[in-house]
Order: sequence, then structure tokens, then C-alpha cells
Amino acid sequence: MLDIPRHSLNAMLVVLALLLIATTCRLLLARINPDKDYTELRQRIQSWWWMIGILFVCLIVSPTTAIILFAFISFLALKEFFSIVPTRQADRRVLFWAYLSIPIQYYLVSIGWYGMFIIFIPVYVFLLLPMRMVLIGETKGFIHSAGVIHWAVMLTVFCLSHIAYLLVLPIKNHEAGSIGLVIFLLFMTQLNDVSQFIWGKLLGKHKIIPKVSPNKTWEGFIGGVLTIGLVSGFVGPYLTPMTFQFSLLSGLIISISGFIGDVVISSIKRDLEIKDSGSLIPGHGGILDRCDSLIFTAPLFFHFFYYMNY
Repeated sequence: MLDIPRHSLNAMLVVLALLLIATTCRLLLARINPDKDYTELRQRIQSWWWMIGILFVCLIVSPTTAIILFAFISFLALKEFFSIVPTRQADRRVLFWAYLSIPIQYYLVSIGWYGMFIIFIPVYVFLLLPMRMVLIGETKGFIHSAGVIHWAVMLTVFCLSHIAYLLVLPIKNHEAGSIGLVIFLLFMTQLNDVSQFIWGKLLGKHKIIPKVSPNKTWEGFIGGVLTIGLVSGFVGPYLTPMTFQFSLLSGLIISISGFIGDVVISSIKRDLEIKDSGSLIPGHGGILDRCDSLIFTAPLFFHFFYYMNY
């Protein structure tokens, strides 16, 4: 079991305190307005307790345990993607190789082989999958299926695996450790979603892309970007080796890319005419619903941080 770095431990306690406050507020609301249904809010908060609890336990036990957790999340996300986006019956044998990329990709993470980690899926898996499809001999729908399978693996395995790779980077902030990087990325990404939602509710008038996400407004987007930029500027030096300036810039990257990830997954669901990608997480929907922003923030934050520090 890890000796948890002090700054990361404090950050965990803050997150748990926020959850406790949210739980208390929900109970007070239910008592004040007994006729109003707060079932969805209760489910959301309970799910957050479970998700954060599992994450923190895995981070505390060991980096390997946390890497396995993220690999399992990639598996669930890939499985969910294939469950909502149609593929050909003939592609079942190809999907096996898509799933096989998960343990290989995360093994590369665990041994810290950056050179192969960064090219395994974009190069080798990208070339292998259509080769395997050719051997099946079915040409009808080939382009559609190749695009769906490639994109699914890129989003759910390659992009999300960048979170796990933060755990094996050489530690430069010993007060926070590698855990601090993961907490920073996850916390800023989720806070960005909340900030953009709140600012949009308070001030939102001008819609950005109403055909994709009617509730997204310029006021919410800009308010979220400014909020996350400012918060990350102060939180970054505490949990990462970054200075105030680089932390602020990373916050801007997370906020903008998080918004893009959200609307991209929303576009997929609108194309498929579904509300949620699944029902695995009560109150939240599916894995993709919860990881939509992370799919974009994880690789972009990782490469910005890696370039600036290593």
C-alpha cells in the first residue's frame, strides 16, 4: 500500500467533504420540500460516492491497481460504444482484436514504455483491424465498420489510457506524487462540467450549437473556462509540478477540450436518437456519459504536461 503524499491526501479529503456537503444539502432539500421528487439527485450523489470511493481506494493501494481500474473502465466504455453503435455481424471476430488492445495498451502503461504506448493503437492497431476485416471477405459496409471500430478504440482505450500513464511518470512534486496528477485532471474535468452548467443556468442566453446540445450557451462556456482557468492556477502547483502560469494554461486546455468532448459524445447520441449511452451508473447514464469530457481532456492535458515537464 502506498504512503499517500500529503497534498494528494488533503485533496482527497476535500473531495469527500464536498460529497458530504452535497449529501447533506440533498437531505435538507428533501425535508424542506417533501412533495418534490429528488430521486435522480439522490442517485447521482450515491453514484459519485461509489465512483470516487472505488477510485480513491485503487489509487491508495498501488499504481498497478489503479491502472487495472482504468483498463476496466476502458473495457466497459468500449463495450458500451459497440452496444449503441451498430456494426456488421461479420465484424464479431474483428471486435476480439479491438478488445485485445486494452490489456496490451495498459501493460505498456504499467512498464512505462512511452514510445510504444504512444504509437501502439494509432499505428499498429489501426493497421491490424482493417487487415483482419479483409480476411473475412465481406466488403459491404467495410468503410463504415472500419471507421466505427477504429474510432471506438481511439476514444475509449487510447484516450482514456493517458490518465493511467500519469501514474508512471517520474515524480517531480513529491508532496503530491503521481496521484496528484490524476486527481488534478479528474477534479478539473468534472468541475468544468459543473461550472459550465451553473454559469449556463445563471446567465445563459446565447446558444452555441443548439442542434447538438440545446442547453450549451456561450455564457456557460466562457464562465466555465474562466472558472477552471483560475481554480487550476492555484490548485495546479499544489497537486502537480506546474507553476501558476502553466497550471492556468492547463486549466484552459481542460475546460475547452472538456466542452468539445461533451458535445462530440452528444452528437453521437443525437445521431443514434438516444438520451444516454447506457444505464450502468444510476443518475448518470452510461460510462460514456460520465467519461465524455475525459476522453478529450486526458490526452490533451497529458501531452501538454509531458511536453512542459519531461
